[in-house]
Amino acid sequence: MSTRRVTGAGLAVLVAAVLGACDSGRQDTPTPGLEARGTVLTTVKPKRQNLSNQISLGGSVTINPVFGIVAPVDGELRWLDKKPSTTAAVRPKWVATIWDEDGNPRKVMIPKDSIMAGRLMDDRSDVTTGMPIVSAKHAGYGIVAEIDSAQAYRVSGAVTDVRAQIKNGPGPFACTAVGTIAALPAGTIPEPPPPVVNTPAPGASGAPQVITPPEAEQPDEGGSDGSEATGMRLVCVPPENVKLINGAQVTLQVVTAKASKVLVLPVEAVAGTQGKGKVDIVGDDQQRKTVDVVLGLTDGKVVQIKSGLKGDETIAVPGPDLPAAPEGGDPNGKGPNG
Repeated sequence: MSTRRVTGAGLAVLVAAVLGACDSGRQDTPTPGLEARGTVLTTVKPKRQNLSNQISLGGSVTINPVFGIVAPVDGELRWLDKKPSTTAAVRPKWVATIWDEDGNPRKVMIPKDSIMAGRLMDDRSDVTTGMPIVSAKHAGYGIVAEIDSAQAYRVSGAVTDVRAQIKNGPGPFACTAVGTIAALPAGTIPEPPPPVVNTPAPGASGAPQVITPPEAEQPDEGGSDGSEATGMRLVCVPPENVKLINGAQVTLQVVTAKASKVLVLPVEAVAGTQGKGKVDIVGDDQQRKTVDVVLGLTDGKVVQIKSGLKGDETIAVPGPDLPAAPEGGDPNGKGPNG
């Protein structure tokens, strides 16, 4: 019986052949379930639908909530001289006038069932449209929802519709929004004008002086010195037939704007949520191209594309990442030393 020895050279040839066969198998058989690096796996097409800017807020029933009244036009603010009343207005009440650049007066009114709480601007201040200038206090029950910065731009437009549901209580019911949602600075109530001293007529030497009291609609029984500063809030007034309990928790469904048959994309496909944004268009070669778009309304699920797309593009999901701001520099990319 003979024994064959495998020399070192022969062993090396045998190992190389085995390894070569293994490598050949890897190249010919791709790993199942994996796509080539950089391949876009999820895409979406823009579509058209009716859209409303809608948001849900948590609030509570509050007695005598404070809200703000804004300037209706740009111009110079001039307050009326009369001291504010301490009783609720039975009809909309004129409290100030704004004179626009053409010299036209525009009245500033507080609504029915409210009391002027404070002046937020000095007399003869220059104001701009939408700026809070006076705080008012609703007389009676209202519903107040505090708004954080993440929600501010979604409810910054005119509130068109508010529905309220009291936890374990009445609802849903319509709730009428009053005032602005902007945060209010502390407001002041002006001091009453000094009494007018009438000088005695000539020839009435030694006659006592006649003092005319200032004109006032009501005495200041409460000694109010204005309103406190508030954060951003939405205040609404429910119907009179809804039973309210102070402090009860409420959910508000708020609609600030509506649009019909607008072009939309899922929010996940868009970088940005207000004003300007970016999306990635996917070409036939599966390569991404980032383009700028102008954004409109959003309901939290989809966002309106006002311009930047034709509507037949294929869009990658998720959308592009916005570049991070440079450390120690400004948004234009300049460093701390310019």
